[in-house]
Amino acid sequence: MLTVYLSNNRSETLVLRRGQVVTSGADPTGRRIGQRLAQLATVTDARFRFDGGIAAYPPGQPGRQISLASWARTHLESQIDSTRARAIVRDLAGSRLIVRRDVAPDGALCDATDRRILDVLMQPRRLDQIWTLARTPRFRLLTFIHFLHSIGALRLIGVAAPAPQPPTRERAEAHRVLGVAATADRATIKRAYRRLARALHPDLRPSLGPEQRRALEQKLARVNSAYREIVGAAP
Repeated sequence: MLTVYLSNNRSETLVLRRGQVVTSGADPTGRRIGQRLAQLATVTDARFRFDGGIAAYPPGQPGRQISLASWARTHLESQIDSTRARAIVRDLAGSRLIVRRDVAPDGALCDATDRRILDVLMQPRRLDQIWTLARTPRFRLLTFIHFLHSIGALRLIGVAAPAPQPPTRERAEAHRVLGVAATADRATIKRAYRRLARALHPDLRPSLGPEQRRALEQKLARVNSAYREIVGAAP
């Protein structure tokens, strides 16, 4: 049982079985639970508790389960576009990467390309070396690197400070959306984001009508996008 504690004394419970999220009969494809997981992932001040060995719920049919690890990877990799790919390259410049074997994804969840990348990452190497040795398209490699880095499966050695980047129009707009100065530090940006996320999250205001809910979802999406533009990471 994975319990997620939200604001206003609200909580949500997910039933897990061997790394699979058990879905309901009304959600045989897991689409609804996937959307709910994505919403939970945006809650920055949520708390979690895992209780193992509980058999109070039925195990669920095989067709009504989705892999939590696979969902997490798909969710994280879907965040990468050309802008964020460039940010990853910039942030990792001068670093050597090595995989943490105790956190690396299970081989059963990896394809041949993933395994090539993981094999190369067994030794500390720079990003340009990984591209060459893993024989992997650039964008494909960066999405997998982002996934590994997000779950704490990468260790960075000799991190170099990124070169100062001139402000862009998109970055200036992102600061405006969050209501912070262009010189704001990371802590200030994070506080501003959390304040706006709490104020705009539709799930924290259950009395809203459908149109008001959609309007808040659109505003929250802009806030999430602005945060990613500035910080270069998932909220």
